[in-house]
Amino acid sequence: MTRIVFVSADGQSTTLDAPDGLSVMECARRANLPGIVAECGGACACATCHVYIDTPWRAVVGEATGMERDMLEFAEDVRENSRLSCQVKVVPELDGLTVHLPEAQG
Repeated sequence: MTRIVFVSADGQSTTLDAPDGLSVMECARRANLPGIVAECGGACACATCHVYIDTPWRAVVGEATGMERDMLEFAEDVRENSRLSCQVKVVPELDGLTVHLPEAQG
């Protein structure tokens, strides 16, 4: 299992044990974590699973490309470290990954 730390907009953190191969969004939804709406269920067809990747993890996670970058245009308060959590796959190299949730999903 890979540990993912979710930090809510008000600063509360929740650590989840995430099965490798799932997306960060799927792990959050399985745990009923508030702040990840995921209206499209992970099809990269909305921007309601928007997260901010903690700075030390950006290089490991990588940048948004293609359709994900296009969908981020619909998210609120997009930043350089914005990603759609449905597009970030859990792999052992992400153990300890910290993502921050925006105040609202787009």
